[in-house]
Amino acid sequence: MTLAQRLLRTKPAERIVAEGGRGEGGELRRTMSLWQLTLFSVGATLGTGIFVILGQAVPKAGPAVVLAFVLAAFTALLSALSYAELAGTIPVSGSSYSYAYATLGELVAWVCGWCLMLEYAVSVAAVSVGWGEYLNAFLRAIAGFTLPDAITRSPGQDGGVVNVTAILIVLLATWLLLHGASESAKANAIFVLLKIAVLLFFCAVAFTAFRSGNLSPLAPMGVAGITAAASQVFFSYIGFDAASTAGEEAKNPRRDLPLAIVFSLAIVTIVYVLVALAAVGAMPWTEFDPDSTEASLAYIADLAMGATWPGLIVSFGAVIAIASVVLTVMYGQTRILFAMSRDGLIPRIFQKVNPRRQVPVANTLIVALFVSVLAGLVPLGQLAEATSIGTLFAFAIVNVGVLVLRYRSPGLPRSFRVPLFPVTPILGAIFCFLVMAGLAGVTWLAFALWMLVGLTCYFLYGYGHSRLSAEVG
Repeated sequence: MTLAQRLLRTKPAERIVAEGGRGEGGELRRTMSLWQLTLFSVGATLGTGIFVILGQAVPKAGPAVVLAFVLAAFTALLSALSYAELAGTIPVSGSSYSYAYATLGELVAWVCGWCLMLEYAVSVAAVSVGWGEYLNAFLRAIAGFTLPDAITRSPGQDGGVVNVTAILIVLLATWLLLHGASESAKANAIFVLLKIAVLLFFCAVAFTAFRSGNLSPLAPMGVAGITAAASQVFFSYIGFDAASTAGEEAKNPRRDLPLAIVFSLAIVTIVYVLVALAAVGAMPWTEFDPDSTEASLAYIADLAMGATWPGLIVSFGAVIAIASVVLTVMYGQTRILFAMSRDGLIPRIFQKVNPRRQVPVANTLIVALFVSVLAGLVPLGQLAEATSIGTLFAFAIVNVGVLVLRYRSPGLPRSFRVPLFPVTPILGAIFCFLVMAGLAGVTWLAFALWMLVGLTCYFLYGYGHSRLSAEVG
């Protein structure tokens, strides 16, 4: 077999599904319901983005930021529908990595898996870094004191030594994950319901100060402003694919995974649009400061009620939101590594399952260590921004994968089919590349360097240890 044939060899979808749940030493346990899967995706998506990014997007679009959220949701929906079809056809833990392996070959699958590592591990570290700041805002509001900068900021930031708070939230998520998928899902459900309640509370408070005049002119920056804001708020939708990483622990994956993906995106979109409408209706868009966005929702809530206690509740919601994102994204990372290890592309330790807890314990601890070091010691900077481009690249691969699998294996059982095929996946891929094209050059450079490191790792280890290639020589 030539080098090109080995790199482009696909793994049959039927085989990927047959191997689902199996690891070295045990199997993953199927315990997650449709409700829990949906909340897992909501937990990974509905995070700090809405608490922060709204204040940055409003100055670009004005009151039409509401339309920007709708446009971004449509862009996300195109890829979500492709995810839903492949999740119902290949319901395994590898998410888009496994989908790429079944459709586009081993090298593309590796690249996709490497992009997911960037999306998951680095993004959860970046989110963890900000937890200390939100925690301090909450402590300041409720008790009048804050934790020292030395333990709430990373080295390189003013006064930062070790970001202990970031490490603590990672350790909390690790503790929950080690107790099993079911226990993690229950904890996440509580987190998600709390942060949805807080955001709905914000809407109720802000709508008491709603002034229709604040919505005029609706689009002061025109269509260009709406599209610019949509490109920015699109990243608030990243995470809806989290349910697909639970394919081997879902009770009824073929039915529930597609529904969970679509339901979660619908829930998040409704919440985002309500929050955006309430915010711009309660405060003139010209008063949004793009340089001071972290407490924009808390500020609006306090302004609407003429008191400080509403902002306190909103700050609490931000603290809970980060905890939920860390938990669900770390879960997704460990399950993708589990699938890659089972295929031989990364060391076997990542697929070892504890027979008593029925979770990949070593895998989880390694991920926790890596994320803790990043969150506690490394100012992430542009590397964190590069998570967006990695995610979009993985989304594009999923859209292409739907086209390829429909052509190669039309007879595979599919519990969900993308509507308006092939227009929807083609548009999904195009929209992903359009958003990628608008990213900064330094982000592309960071992505290129990440890909170079990933390809080096593949040819040094994955290429020689691939189970699929070893079987054919």
